[in-house]
Amino acid sequence: MRFPIRIRVPASSANLGSGFDTLGLALSLYNFFDVLEVLPSGRYEVEVIGEGSGELETDIKNQIVQSYEKACGTWGINPLGLRIRSSNAIPLARGLGSSSTAIVGGVMIANLVRDVPLSKEELLPMMVDIEGHPDNVVPCCLGGMVVSCLENSDLRYVKLPRLPSDMVAVVAVPDFKVSTEEARNALPREVPLEDAVFNISRAALLSASWATGKFDNLPWGMSDRIHQPFRSRLFPGGEALLDQVSRIPECSGVAISGSGPSIIAFASGSGSTVAKYMCSVFSKHGLRSRFFVLDEDYQGATLEALSRSTTRR
Repeated sequence: MRFPIRIRVPASSANLGSGFDTLGLALSLYNFFDVLEVLPSGRYEVEVIGEGSGELETDIKNQIVQSYEKACGTWGINPLGLRIRSSNAIPLARGLGSSSTAIVGGVMIANLVRDVPLSKEELLPMMVDIEGHPDNVVPCCLGGMVVSCLENSDLRYVKLPRLPSDMVAVVAVPDFKVSTEEARNALPREVPLEDAVFNISRAALLSASWATGKFDNLPWGMSDRIHQPFRSRLFPGGEALLDQVSRIPECSGVAISGSGPSIIAFASGSGSTVAKYMCSVFSKHGLRSRFFVLDEDYQGATLEALSRSTTRR
């Protein structure tokens, strides 16, 4: 392994309304994983800076390390010990794929130990196996808007064209956490046929419109009956945001980001009107919030060499 190296991994917003467990978009908000030093086998030191500092594990229990060891074990590689610096800008447990960045980063680090490294596309099955579903890790790894399907271990995906250059993603992040388990448990076990047809038609419209540049269809395409009516009740202001933000003239579609509680909306121009309104709704429901105005990330996870001066403690 050559070190020090840096892996930059983008945030991701899954579902986008109708595309439950299928659609995902990479965003220009990043976690950076710097592999600074090789240590004796079995020894790990993880320094966490930014989001998750004082909360995330700093040893072998860290998800980056666990993903790294899982990949090494699957490939029959003896894992080297590592000193890693994790500089995180992606909020935890807010529906922006922070855990997926650790999986993508850990597998990419393991790939550096291989005699013959694999391409990012070849690493995807490993990443999806660790995560359990593809909607976050695939765009997190590859960038862009991706439609993914998984059956057992068979993965199929299509990366769609870019967003228009004048369209941004506005993400409002409340000071409130919703666990993935809690969000899953909120969903009904059965879906009425009418609701299933509603979502199939909207997901198909969203994907086709994105692929052909008909972005005026996004408000329709992002409509959902399968998960958002239930998850929006898990955090204050959720139902109001989905209802009211969509009425803003500058808004081109709104949805819960991933399993929530963050809300993502598309807007043309600066996105400031949409961002301020979203935060004001959270405020009316007693929650502090912050917002990010983000571009689509089309590169996905990247790798670069660092100067040796960065290894200093």
